[in-house]
Amino acid sequence: MMTNKAVIIQDYLNEILPNAKGELQYNKDYELLIAVILSAQATDKSVNLVTPVLFAKFPTLEDLANGDLKEIEDTIKSIGLYKNKAKNIKELARILVEQYDRKVPHEKEVLVTLPGVGNKTASVTRLELWNEDEFPVDTHVTRVSIRLGLANKNDDVLIIERKLKKIFPKENWGHLHHQFIHFGRYFCKAQHPNCKNCKIIDICKENKEKR
Repeated sequence: MMTNKAVIIQDYLNEILPNAKGELQYNKDYELLIAVILSAQATDKSVNLVTPVLFAKFPTLEDLANGDLKEIEDTIKSIGLYKNKAKNIKELARILVEQYDRKVPHEKEVLVTLPGVGNKTASVTRLELWNEDEFPVDTHVTRVSIRLGLANKNDDVLIIERKLKKIFPKENWGHLHHQFIHFGRYFCKAQHPNCKNCKIIDICKENKEKR
């Protein structure tokens, strides 16, 4: 059973962000995986500007696997860590072609063995492609969780993920993940959060610390 605070948070997010969903654009399963890899330390908006160009230049996994690394780098160079990401994308494409019949593997323990894929990327991919019960934690989810007292400042992302999964019902994890991201991205921003219009400001630990 959820605590009263968890119910208040969930109800408020349902009120202001009832239709929150992922904002990365893709047409194929591997395009989503690559977009999530590119989104590390980058905004979804910047990734959505790059991926259409990338997939137009390299329409298939074989094209990416055999593509010129420098050309891949040049295509995604507006994205942070682009050199390492380009290398990972090229190797990822080769592995998907040679080992997984051009399909993104479903199992998390397999996903995290792929180049550029960590726990968060695997979780986002499973949530978006197969609606699996996942609660991926990024910088927005981390910030919101700490401010609302659902996690501590010294918690790493895996600890925060475990705490959130204990606090909220499994069937709500995916939707809450998107709501936390949108709340952090558009309301509870890192700089200049919209506190004066927030109905759960009394829960906010950061607000209490400022008093």
